[in-house]
Amino acid sequence: MEIWFDPAEELDAALRRAAGTLPGFSEHFSPEMRPADPRFGDYQANGVLAEAKRAKANPRALAGALVEALKNSGALDASLVEISVAGPGFINFRLAPAFLGSWLARFRGAEDFRRSAHSACSGKKIVIDYPSPNTAKQMHVGHLRIMDIGEAVARLLEFCGANLIRDNHIGDWGTNFGVLLFEIKRSGFAFPEDDEAALEQLEELYKSGTAFTKENPEALDAARAELVRLQQGDPENTALWKRIVRVSDAACEKLYRVFGVKPDVTLGESFYRDKVGRVYDELLACGIAEEDDGALVVWNDEDPRFARGSENAAPFIVRKKDGGSNYASTDLATLLYRVEHFHADEIVYVTDDRQCDHFRMLFHTAARWFKCKGYPLPALRHVYFGKILGGNGKPLKTKEGGTVRLKALVAEAVERAFAIVSEKNPDLPEAERRKIAETVGVAAIRYVDLMSNRTGDYMFSWDRLLAFEGNTAPYLLYAVARIRSVFRKAGTTLEDAGAGDEVLVPATDAEIALSKKLLGFSAAVRTACEELRPHHICSYLFELAGAFSAFYNADKVMTDDPAARALRLRLCSRTCVVLETGLRLLGIEPLERM
Repeated sequence: MEIWFDPAEELDAALRRAAGTLPGFSEHFSPEMRPADPRFGDYQANGVLAEAKRAKANPRALAGALVEALKNSGALDASLVEISVAGPGFINFRLAPAFLGSWLARFRGAEDFRRSAHSACSGKKIVIDYPSPNTAKQMHVGHLRIMDIGEAVARLLEFCGANLIRDNHIGDWGTNFGVLLFEIKRSGFAFPEDDEAALEQLEELYKSGTAFTKENPEALDAARAELVRLQQGDPENTALWKRIVRVSDAACEKLYRVFGVKPDVTLGESFYRDKVGRVYDELLACGIAEEDDGALVVWNDEDPRFARGSENAAPFIVRKKDGGSNYASTDLATLLYRVEHFHADEIVYVTDDRQCDHFRMLFHTAARWFKCKGYPLPALRHVYFGKILGGNGKPLKTKEGGTVRLKALVAEAVERAFAIVSEKNPDLPEAERRKIAETVGVAAIRYVDLMSNRTGDYMFSWDRLLAFEGNTAPYLLYAVARIRSVFRKAGTTLEDAGAGDEVLVPATDAEIALSKKLLGFSAAVRTACEELRPHHICSYLFELAGAFSAFYNADKVMTDDPAARALRLRLCSRTCVVLETGLRLLGIEPLERM
């Protein structure tokens, strides 16, 4: 019998195969495998009850027949997996300590887990759209979520075998540039040499220009004229636009490096400005879009929010009244380009939840358009997220009520982490404390952003995210550093402690409990990848760290018994590998010392 990376998945498959040899089971039989009550086993299959009801059979008898067929199939070794029928037809599976020992011997490094984690997305060409900031604006606290969630989702997809392309679809084209160009010329603005200073001043110019054009119709017309000149290739406006984009990109790149974001391509909205004409022509030819008060719009009669004639319904505007493009038109052109150029099987968009309606209509329009033209439609997924709230329950703001800049948030996190590290380890050299603080500070704000289900809002609290107790990055980083210290005290390394093919069988309750928790890594990875929700990884890592702490407190690692010591060092090694692998999936680099 092969030792499985994910027992639940393999037991599910084995039951399906066995059911296919028996009368009374439909071809759509689902075992409904789930964790069992620990009193009865490790996994439980509940699907027999539904099959018995459909076939009007005795569920316990049907479950018994399935168990016999499974045993006779040779898929399971009775010495490794115990099977029993309980109640009205539940099938329970308990993994024997020998199975756990064999699993620990087989899965030893990150690459073993990576190879075994390859799933339904293995080999798929997937384009993920993030972090996609707007040009001429500083990145703020809202960009924390798109970078954290986007990077974690990207790493999960790659870990599970996807051929991934990270596309940074920046907002570098649109109405705001008309206002900005107008205000640059009106104010006589000169770019300073420092890019960050320039970006701050550009943001203020846009605010003052917006206020001025709102109060002066003539100024608004002048701003629109500046945009038209830019769109027509005016040399002066094009040069200014390029300078603005360069300044913005330089500032963003610094934060990308902090959060480990490395786009494969950066194709902004400007890249598609000569490609939207095809979108308009084909949507009109397919009868999907229509003229409405000078604009080109798409209705969705299947959804009352976008259905023609519904109260307060709004159409999907794919071309503005003045003939200009917008998010809808460039997003449609981008989608087609990703299919034709990258041959995408799937496209994942990472944005906040305010854009849910936009993507609902984008996907609806694309489905109708691609069907009409015979284009292959990739799977389209919107990974949306909620807001970061302050202590007042409202979106996080500065004390003055302004937007929290991301670089300021990072700087404060690092300084707070430095104070904590210095208090706990005053004897460490300052340079080392600074280095640890940089990792802990960024990891703390990143982890608190990922640990909650992304679709909900969460409350930001410095005390909570920097705590060394509870489900936090400092707690998990400390758990890794603690295990690393075990190897140093034992005079060995993680690799040497985990080496060897000999099967070392867990015996104590704590050894068995930790071994079984290690087996749960695959399920957490699979669920997180299927749902594109990184919080499943966070929850698992927190539980694993707790299981290790219980084991470490119950069973002395450096015991005089050589066999027990070897097993416990192997458990330390496997736990460290899984914790470090999981943290890296979240974009957090572990520390060897804290």
